[in-house]
Formats: sequence, C-alpha cells, structure tokens
Amino acid sequence: MTLPDPVTPPAADLPPVAGLPTAAEQAERDPAQRALAAPLLTEFTARLHTVTPVTALWVHGSLALGDYRHGRSDLDLIAVLPTAPDRRLRTELALLHQQLIADRSPAEKLHCTYLSQDALADPAVDHFTFAQGEPMDRPVTAVTRRELLDGGMRLAGAEAVALLPPVGDQELHAHLRTDLRTYWYPVTDRPGPWQRDIWVDFGPITTTRATVALRESRLITKREAIARLPSLDAPSELVADIVARRYGTPLPLTGEQRDQRAEQARLFTRSAIERALE
Repeated sequence: MTLPDPVTPPAADLPPVAGLPTAAEQAERDPAQRALAAPLLTEFTARLHTVTPVTALWVHGSLALGDYRHGRSDLDLIAVLPTAPDRRLRTELALLHQQLIADRSPAEKLHCTYLSQDALADPAVDHFTFAQGEPMDRPVTAVTRRELLDGGMRLAGAEAVALLPPVGDQELHAHLRTDLRTYWYPVTDRPGPWQRDIWVDFGPITTTRATVALRESRLITKREAIARLPSLDAPSELVADIVARRYGTPLPLTGEQRDQRAEQARLFTRSAIERALE
C-alpha cells in the first residue's frame, strides 16, 4: 500500500525548540516514517474485509496530517460499516485486533472505531472501538470528524467528504470548550494522573491544540503544539521532557523529579485551559 501525502495544516513561524524538528525537517522525514506504517495498514485492511463488509476505511491523526512517528504515534482509523456491529461481529472484530497484535507487535498502536452508516451525522453516538488493547465504546467527536474532512486519508471505499456532514467552526469550538471544561479541567484537580508520562504529554499538547483551534479555527499537529509551548509559558524542563519522549530518548527521573514534573504539567495544563476558555 502506498500512502498519499499528508495534508499538513499551515504552521506558524515559531522560534526553534531544542530537539524538536522544524516544520521543514518534519516534512522531509514524514515519507520514511509513513512508509513504515504501510505494511500494517495493508494487512489490517485485508483482514477487516474478510470479517465484514466495509463502506469506507479512513485514517486521521498524525499519519494523515503529518508528524507521524512510527512506534510512538498511534494509528487512528475509522471504519464505516453498513450497520452497527452486533455482539457476534464485535467479538470477531476484537479477535481480529488481538490476532493482529499477536502477529505484529506495532498493531498495539492501531486503534479503530467502527461507525455505522446510519449514525454518520451524530457526533454524540457511541461506537464500538478497539483501542489501547481492549474493546470499548466511544463517540467520533467533532475534532475527529473535522480532521477527516480537512485531511483524512482513505484506505478503502468512499472518501470522508462524500459521507460525513460538514463540521463548522461553531460546532468545533463548542465541542472543544465542553471537552476542556468538563473533562480536562477536572483532571487538573487530581495530582495522581500526572505522575504518568501519557498525561504529561497529552495534557499540555491537547490543551495547546485546542487553544489554537479556538483562536484560529484550524487543527495543528502535535509538533506545532509542542513548538508553541514555550510561548504559552510552559516550563522549559517540561518542554524538554515532552520533546525527548516523542523525538529522542528521555532521561530517567528520580522520584523527586517525577513529582516536580507532574506538578508542572498539571498546573500548566490548568492555567492554559483557563486562558483558552476566557
């Protein structure tokens, strides 16, 4: 499978951040990184067609928009099926993912939500999803839908723009404000989660991406979000830690350093959310 070039959003001219590739450097690296994902996507597409009819299969996230890091980035997929999977098909789809993970360890990062044709227009409906190694139900949000419409990659079937209704700025902004206010802000009251790398990364990055989307009505890559962290007053040690985990090799932390990093990430994310919602 040859993957089409990503539709990379226009990036602002930002000061360099140590260890972070520039937009030009990232664009140069993208083809090789994306080529590494192609065999797994080919295998998944072939296996999926043996389990169920597929109206469309799309990729969003970093593989579609740019800044994909093989082995570190998730592979975010949406499969449109003629009808919502029943209990039998849900079991078969979960088994497909589990077998693929057993055969190809990178498949642990391949996540797919199964969207039925009769629920294409409703972002509030939960859909069967296999992600993080287990089955679950979750919606296809306004952000995901906007990503698919702005630059989603088609692996099979119809293009996203042929099936999904438009997602306007008002709908996008409303979703982002609700997500920041009801999900992310309450998490900043709890110190515990911020001990984990995944929260240290996703909190500042997600909040920064939401801030830009609210101000400029465009979706940016994680690389651009990280490049913006210094201008949003993120602590330099926190920025360096996030950059190393995505683009380099992070240094081991003592317990005291981990506690300090957790507090920096929590407080920065909280402050950034407050400013975004002003």
